[in-house]
Amino acid sequence: MTASRSDAAVETILTHLGRAPEEQFGFVNTPVYRGSTVLFKTLADIEAQSQRFLYGRAGNPTTESVEAVITALEGAHRTRLVPSGLAAITVALMSCLKAGDDLLISDSAYEPGRKFADGYLTRMGVTTRYFDPRIRSGLSELMQSNTRAVLAESPGSLTFEVQDIPALAAAAHAGGARLIVDNSWASPLFCQPLKLGADIVVHAGTKMFVGHSDAFAGTISTTGAAWADVEHVRSLLGFFTSGDDAFLVARGLRTLAIRMKEHQARALDIARWLQQQPGVVKVLHPALPDHPDHALWKRDFTGSGSLFGFILEPAPRDAVAALVDHLTLFSMGYSWGGYESLLLPVKITRARTAVPWHEDGNLFRVHIGFEDLEDLKADLSAGLDRYRAAR
Repeated sequence: MTASRSDAAVETILTHLGRAPEEQFGFVNTPVYRGSTVLFKTLADIEAQSQRFLYGRAGNPTTESVEAVITALEGAHRTRLVPSGLAAITVALMSCLKAGDDLLISDSAYEPGRKFADGYLTRMGVTTRYFDPRIRSGLSELMQSNTRAVLAESPGSLTFEVQDIPALAAAAHAGGARLIVDNSWASPLFCQPLKLGADIVVHAGTKMFVGHSDAFAGTISTTGAAWADVEHVRSLLGFFTSGDDAFLVARGLRTLAIRMKEHQARALDIARWLQQQPGVVKVLHPALPDHPDHALWKRDFTGSGSLFGFILEPAPRDAVAALVDHLTLFSMGYSWGGYESLLLPVKITRARTAVPWHEDGNLFRVHIGFEDLEDLKADLSAGLDRYRAAR
């Protein structure tokens, strides 16, 4: 599928873009390219530096196949595949910042990104401040003359506030800053932040793109204006993704549209079911009508992801252990996006500074995979019974 066909439907892009069977002896998939050295035939060739590939660290046909697909899905100028979601965040931030600059981060953002800002960027002379995820146009009041980047994650992957990306973009641009958006929850199938005004979009490709819990990946997609700075930083840092991991990302992308539809339907089914269960105080899912940001979600999103949260009535640690320790289908793990369902107790107070977390009760984050829904409900129901009994 050529670049000129990249305006095709999402399902067609995912199935065909990034493949070149005519260049691979007719094989359907772009194979794994493992290599560091790229050979040049003549002195003139190496002096011209005009070959498609110059050195393995700068990419290969396997990594390019992934980048082409994500670029089309995001409506981006270019995309770069990097080793992890955290790598995508760090490269994006450093492409915007230098010593003496100021950074604003949503208080619901991915915790490893916060640690990078509070740790490494602080050492490098960058100040970091956190803002209310629901601040919307109020961000303008926080902008300083040296604010050069704003990092949002919509919705946040622990507390699920939806952020007003157009309002944040307007405030950031008026103050001379770039807006970076972590779009891992929705994927570009259900939200396209660049069209809403963002400058850079990052993904933990480990999650929805890979889809099988067996590889790490991150992607950075940008506007034309932001591309050179992102690629310059990535090149200087030497971040690259192996052909093996890129192949696994490409494999996952081929079924992304089908998986996202199933994840969405299954997660909403379980979320609605949880709303009816005794002891469940609140379900945190933006696609539910009673979510505080539901109207904003309906405006900017065309679907929802596999991940949401719920809060149970206050109970001691023993009750939490009784719930999670004896689950038979749900497992505990820090990632999400795979075929297997996950349930994770969350201590949110350690990851909030601008807006304290005041919800009373125990917070759980759930990822709904592809097990039978009635089996999943039975597993959760038994866990909720144990939780109530241990209160």
